[in-house]
Amino acid sequence: QKNAEGFRAMPLTKAPNFSTLHHTNQRPETSLKDGKSNIIRERIAAIKKTKKITEAMRLVAAAKVRRAQENVQKFKPFNEALHRILLKLIGQVQTDNIQLPLLYNREVKRVIVVGISGDRGLCGSHNSRVISKTEARVRSLLADGIEVDVIPIGKKITQYFRRRSDKYSIKRSFVCGKEPSASDVADIVDELLLDYIFGECDKVEVIYTRFQSLIFSEPAVRTLIPISKTGLEDEEDELFHLTSKEGKFAVVMDPKPESTTASETLGKEILLEDSPIDILNILLPLYLNGQVLRILQESITSELASRMQAMTMATENASELTSKLTLKYNR
Repeated sequence: QKNAEGFRAMPLTKAPNFSTLHHTNQRPETSLKDGKSNIIRERIAAIKKTKKITEAMRLVAAAKVRRAQENVQKFKPFNEALHRILLKLIGQVQTDNIQLPLLYNREVKRVIVVGISGDRGLCGSHNSRVISKTEARVRSLLADGIEVDVIPIGKKITQYFRRRSDKYSIKRSFVCGKEPSASDVADIVDELLLDYIFGECDKVEVIYTRFQSLIFSEPAVRTLIPISKTGLEDEEDELFHLTSKEGKFAVVMDPKPESTTASETLGKEILLEDSPIDILNILLPLYLNGQVLRILQESITSELASRMQAMTMATENASELTSKLTLKYNR
């Protein structure tokens, strides 16, 4: 049969069986396709990836702090023995009224300021604080009418003063890396000694970051040349150990040894084949090498501790931000 439009009508041979339909109380899964939800989901994923990176950087910095402490321990016996010998020799030289160039204070007309920073960022305010301290010291000396030459050590402080070469006199720059070698330190000390002995400067000051704890370090100014005759007795290297307690990193300082005079340590008399003045002329540059190496190691340790602290805060901020975004996404 054909209908009014001329099409053949198909007869309904079988009625639909509604009893075969499966009824369930579960709601069908729906995917959020709106742009706002997609943006939140992408931000959560990106923050989780960043958190993994910052946590890895924190652990790497902690391992390097341990290594820096081991490097300090390597040179501890040598530095202690050299320190005691110098105390005894300087005492004999003072008795004989002999003047040494490295121990003689002269009128200050020109100063070399050595600033030490890190080579990389992501370490909080470590680099900016030591740069600000160095620049403030240079301005203070210039205001007093003293000529100043700057020797930056580290990429960050070198870049800063290079961009301001029209304001400051940059004599030379050094890059020592994360593990300064004996040759790196010798190059720095030779440059400073030659400048001081030949009269190109009257004083050498070094500005570095003094390590105090994992969460606190401060820039410090120290006179390197001339060597203080009484400063040798006052300076004691503080050694530290990085430990873990209850799942957190901590620093344990070694107790300082009881003070002993040079005569008690080395005996009342020392038999010397050469004169004390000749021995001191050899040992004083060696002593400066040890002091510069110790300063570089302490500055590197401060940078690593600052980086570890900065990455810890970044990881905690990432966790907090992820929780807030997840709560917003699930509303």
